[in-house]
Amino acid sequence: MAETVVLRVGMSCEGCVGAVKRVLGKMQGVESFDVDIKEQKVTVKGNVTPDAVLQTVSKTGKKTEFWDAKPATNESAAPAAASS
Repeated sequence: MAETVVLRVGMSCEGCVGAVKRVLGKMQGVESFDVDIKEQKVTVKGNVTPDAVLQTVSKTGKKTEFWDAKPATNESAAPAAASS
C-alpha cells in the first residue's frame, strides 16, 4: 500500500539535497520524492514505512524528524481531507 511520509530535514546546501536524494533513490519501495531545501521538507511516496524513511534519511547525518513532530500548539485543528 502506498504511503506518503513527510520529514523535516536540516539541509543547508545543494550538497545536502544531493545526499538526501541519493539515499532515497536507493531505498526500496520509494516511488517518488520531493526535496525542498527552502522549506527543509522532504516528501516521500511509495510502499515504505515512515520509520524506514526516517532511518534512511538520518544516514545522511542531517537532523531528521517527522514533519508533524513539533509541539502540538493547536490540537483542535484537524488536518484538511485530501479531495480527489
